[in-house]
Amino acid sequence: MSKIELKNIDKFYGGNHVLKGLNLTIEDGEFMTLLGPSGCGKTTTLRVVSGLERPQKGSIYMDGREIVNAAELYYEPPSKRNLNLVFQSYALWPHMTVFKNAAFGLSIKKAPQGEIKTKVENALERMQILQYRDRYPSELSGGQQQRVAIARAIVTAPKILLLDEPLSNLDAKLRIDMRSELKRLHQEMGTTVIYVTHDQIEALTMSTKVAVFFEGVLVQVDTPMEVYRNPADLKVADFIGNPRINFVEAKASVKGDELTVRSDLGEFVFNKKDFTGREFPQNAEFDCILGLRPEQLIPRREAVPGAVEASVYASQPAGSETLVQIQIKNTRLLVKELGIGAYERDQRVFLDIHPDMINVFNKESGSLIKYAL
Repeated sequence: MSKIELKNIDKFYGGNHVLKGLNLTIEDGEFMTLLGPSGCGKTTTLRVVSGLERPQKGSIYMDGREIVNAAELYYEPPSKRNLNLVFQSYALWPHMTVFKNAAFGLSIKKAPQGEIKTKVENALERMQILQYRDRYPSELSGGQQQRVAIARAIVTAPKILLLDEPLSNLDAKLRIDMRSELKRLHQEMGTTVIYVTHDQIEALTMSTKVAVFFEGVLVQVDTPMEVYRNPADLKVADFIGNPRINFVEAKASVKGDELTVRSDLGEFVFNKKDFTGREFPQNAEFDCILGLRPEQLIPRREAVPGAVEASVYASQPAGSETLVQIQIKNTRLLVKELGIGAYERDQRVFLDIHPDMINVFNKESGSLIKYAL
């Protein structure tokens, strides 16, 4: 078991408040990705869990055992937490072969040579680099070096594996390959993984849960698809998704169990069962923002019932997909269409919008008030 609980964690660097009342639970066997822009506190969270940093407030539990109690100045040493950390830089010993780099942790623990050989060869085989066992780091590509670093981390079978932006130094093709390797590794081993990245694609494709940070505050924790479909607020919505989400200014009012929204896209009426549970002023109009993902909008050449008439502002064919900017009155939307689409500037189209897929945010607070289904 390797459940981790962070309770009311505050971390300061001088006068800089880096983590602000952080509460986060990571269940046994989860692949939890800490996601957010640079400086949001995700790497600090990883270092606090590992024991490389000490929070000024709060407590941390691992399998119900207290490993940090800032109030009593108790911090369990990193060596007793049964975890391994893989850094952004590979941190390999240049004078050691691949085998000896991977065996380093077991050698420090003075494990028997037979055990070291078996476990290291198994780890290298998992990472598909056993054939490079006698090479030195300088003879390997960046992706191969990163695999050695991960093999070194898993060879001691830690309960928790901490990964701090391990793919950021790799080129695009290698990053895709390594995402597959890490996801496969997690599924095979069942180890609890905490992964730090600012790359939303990594977070969405590999994780079982995503924790989104902004300015030291944990904003949302959920499955990747739920974070994508129903971001907690405008900041999360704007951060998640490539191409980015469309925002449309609108006016809303609540009457009984219905939320009515009016914008350049027309009028939509939503039932209260789709609300997030927040209270709204009855019979009073308020400003809101509609969120629509580009792939959820369907441009049609001919009119269909319920479609909104629009014109093509610009078209950007990109091989496997076509990005089309569409103008509706004073609103410009980005539409993503699979395949190669042929559109002319100012061409008339009809935009098919599914109301169930629309997010509605309160403009003043930024909070999500209506789910996408």
